[in-house]
Amino acid sequence: MSEKPTILVTGGAGYIGSHAVLALKQAGYDVVVLDNLSYGHREIVEEILKVELIIGDTGDRALLDQLFASRAIAAVMHFAALIQVGESVKEPGKYYQNNVASTLTLLEAMQAASINKFVFSSTCATYGVPQFIPITEDHPQNPINPYGTTKWMVERMLLDFDKAHDFRSVYFRYFNAAGADPSGLLGEDHTPETHIIPLVLFAALGKRDSVSIFGTDYDTPDGTCVRDYIHVLDLAQAHVLGLEYLLKGGETAVFNLGNGNGFSVKEVIETAREVTGKPITAIEHPRREGDSPFLVGSSDRARKVLGWNPQYADLKQIIAHAWNWHQRRHG
Repeated sequence: MSEKPTILVTGGAGYIGSHAVLALKQAGYDVVVLDNLSYGHREIVEEILKVELIIGDTGDRALLDQLFASRAIAAVMHFAALIQVGESVKEPGKYYQNNVASTLTLLEAMQAASINKFVFSSTCATYGVPQFIPITEDHPQNPINPYGTTKWMVERMLLDFDKAHDFRSVYFRYFNAAGADPSGLLGEDHTPETHIIPLVLFAALGKRDSVSIFGTDYDTPDGTCVRDYIHVLDLAQAHVLGLEYLLKGGETAVFNLGNGNGFSVKEVIETAREVTGKPITAIEHPRREGDSPFLVGSSDRARKVLGWNPQYADLKQIIAHAWNWHQRRHG
């Protein structure tokens, strides 16, 4: 048994959740994963991470009550969410049910069990179209799609739970999660895949004929959208620091997580060509509705308050780690 407390990680069989579980284990915590496996991978938890997996849903109050009654859970790290922006526009009800209603059920079950520390996976999508760059935590929040709105609503709930119930939370608004554990044992595996780096690498592996560039006429250096890519290991490390901040008595707080510099779609594709040595075909298309030209965040607060120091800020390294994973997983 570890001397450190037990942490429940919801969505711990998914991309960012699994890396957070690994970081928690490496920091000496006992971990229990709750995941309904709609997108997560059982073998990642059971065979690679080797922690307890409870298959179930965050909206299942009876299951949560039983889980909290039978284990000494000190805090919850919540990653279980639907994340596809396009799908959220087409099926908003599904997103409000899973991302908002199920999270409320989880918060109420925690409160009933006197567990009052919560680390929440939020998103820069709560800001909407940037009014200034880099985006800081006090940037106005005006989400432009249901996905961003659901995350914003949970943030509001957390503030209200803090006032009413002395319920402390840290919520992280992240920019574009990317990369994989350097071991190649953990990485990104979504179905369907919507993120640019895996899509580019699928093209490199011959799993796709080409990769699409949506919009080449933006007011950016090369005309394509610029995004802030943050290595998933750096994200996971921030979650451990956020948890420790709460365990030491920290107040409810919000932190951006990003590298503070941006790379364009064309730069991502060119870097992937360099890393893989493959001639990746890129096809240009008109702009997509709702895409911001430039999304780059300031993470100064996380560095200052949590002592967070990203280790993998280099785009080439991020893509190389992802390439290692995808070759093992899909090659």
